[in-house]
Amino acid sequence: MTLYKPTLIQKYPKLGEAVTRDTVYWKKYKAPVQIKEFGAVTNVDISSVAPYNYAVTASTRIHIYGRYSQEPIKTFSRFNDTAYCGTYRDDGKLLVAGCEDGIVRLFDVDGRAALRQYSGHTKAVQVTAFLSDKKRLMSGSDDYSVRLWDIPTAVELHTFAEHTDYVRCGCTSNLNTDLFVTGSYDHTVKVFDARMDQSVMTMEHGQPVESVLLFPSGGLLVSAGGRSVKVWDLLKGGQLLASLRNHHKTVTCLCLNSSGQRLLSGSLDRHVKIYSTSTYKVVHTLNYAASILSLALAPEDEAIVVGMTNSVLSVQHRKQNVKKHEVVDAKARRGPSYRYFIKGKDYITKKDDFLVNRPVRQHLSKYDKLLKSFQVSLALDAVLKSHVRIKTPEVTVGVMQELKRRGTLQNALAGRNEKQLAVILDFLIRNVVKPRFTSILVNVAEIIIGVYSSVIGTSPVIDKQFINLQQLVGKEIDYREGLLGVLGMMDTLFATMTTKKEAVVPGSQICALISGAAQEKTTTIA
Repeated sequence: MTLYKPTLIQKYPKLGEAVTRDTVYWKKYKAPVQIKEFGAVTNVDISSVAPYNYAVTASTRIHIYGRYSQEPIKTFSRFNDTAYCGTYRDDGKLLVAGCEDGIVRLFDVDGRAALRQYSGHTKAVQVTAFLSDKKRLMSGSDDYSVRLWDIPTAVELHTFAEHTDYVRCGCTSNLNTDLFVTGSYDHTVKVFDARMDQSVMTMEHGQPVESVLLFPSGGLLVSAGGRSVKVWDLLKGGQLLASLRNHHKTVTCLCLNSSGQRLLSGSLDRHVKIYSTSTYKVVHTLNYAASILSLALAPEDEAIVVGMTNSVLSVQHRKQNVKKHEVVDAKARRGPSYRYFIKGKDYITKKDDFLVNRPVRQHLSKYDKLLKSFQVSLALDAVLKSHVRIKTPEVTVGVMQELKRRGTLQNALAGRNEKQLAVILDFLIRNVVKPRFTSILVNVAEIIIGVYSSVIGTSPVIDKQFINLQQLVGKEIDYREGLLGVLGMMDTLFATMTTKKEAVVPGSQICALISGAAQEKTTTIA
C-alpha cells in the first residue's frame, strides 16, 4: 500500500531579528505578572540573600514582595511624603530609604517602625546606599550634597558639596569599603573615597545623570543619562571606553545580569536593551507597555522585575527546565506510562529475528485530505480561509502550486461566485508582487482573467479589484524596468573600466552616469 505524499510547502526565511543564543535565553520567561502599585514605581531592589524578596518603592510606601507573591508581605509606610530608593543591606536584615522631607530612615526588615532617622539634608533625598562595611551609609539629595552617616549612632561623618545640581543616583563598591559613586543633574559622575575630603575622580557624562552602576570587579563604571549609556574605565583615571546610544528617550535605570556578561538598560521609550559587556552591542530587546523607571534581576536571572510610570510592577519568572530523571507519582497518571510506549525501542535485532513492520499512521492536514480524495475546489477553499491565507500565505501558494502540477488549477479556480472570487483577487493583490510568490501567482492571475473575462463589467467590486491588480502589476513592471536600466548602465561602466585599465574614468563622468540612471528610473516610475 503506497502512502499519500503530503503537499510540499516551501519554507522561507522569516524577516526580523536573527535567532541567537541571547534571543532564546531572554525569551525563556513566562508571561509577566502585573501588580498595581499606588504610584509610579521609582525603585526596585532585590535582596541578595534567600528567599530573595524584593523591595518596591512607590509613592509614600515601600512594599516587600516574596519571590512568587502577588501581594506585599510587608509594608513600610512611616513616611510623611514621597519615599525614594528603598535599598537592602547585603545581609538582607536592614533597609534604608530617603524621603521628600529630607530625612533618611533605616528599617529592620523584620519590624515596622524606623530604627534610625538621619536628619541633615534640607531637600528631598533620592539616593541611599549601604557601604560594604555594613556600618555606614551614604545619601544624596536635591540640596546638591552627598552625606556619609554612621549607622549605629546616626552621626553625620562627612558632607561632600561638590555637585552643583540635584544628586539623583549613586552606588557603592563591593570590594572597597570606602568607595562610592554619585551621579547628578549637573552632568557629572563623581567617585568619592570616604577617607578623603573631596572626590577622587570626576567624569563628564554630558547629560543629566539618571543612573550609575559599578561592575563587580570595580574597574568599570556605567552611567546613564539622556539617551546615552557610557562605560568608563576607572583604572585608567575615568577614561571613556564606550558610548551607547540605542534608546530614543531618556535612559532611567541600569542593571547587570548574574554572570556580569550582560548589561541591561531601561528607558522612557518603553524598551529594555540588553548589551554584551564584551562588545557593547545590543543582543536583545524587551518591550513594555509604559515608560520604565526601575529595573532589577533576581539571582541567577530567575526573574526580571520592572517598575513603570503607569504604577504597574511587571514580574517575569524564568521557565523551569523539567529534569528527565524526575519521577512523577504513578497514581497521578492516567493510562499507560511513557516507559510502556517506548518499551523495546532500543532493542537491537539479531540474525534469526523476524521483523514485522507496522505502517505508521499519517496525520494529514485538511487540504491534503481533500487533495487525496481529488476534491480540488474544496482543497483550495480550505487554504483561502482568512487564518491561513493571511498568517501563512506560503501554504496557500503551495497548494496552488500542487494544483498546477496536477493540471487541475483551472478547475479549482472555475465556478466561483462573486464573494469567493473577491477573496482570491484580494490574496493576489496582497502577495503577487512578493518575489517568492510571483511566479505561481502570475499564472493564477492569467487563469482567472481567462476564465472570468466574460463576466467582467457585471460586478463593481470585482471590477475594482481587477483595476487594483492591474495597477499593482504595472507599477511593479515599471520598477523592474527602471532597475534593469540602471543595471545595464552599471554593467557598461564596469566593462569599460575592465577593458581599459590604463584609462581612468573621471569621477564627474561616473557621477553623471549614476545621476542619469537615477533620473531615468524616477521618470519611468512616474
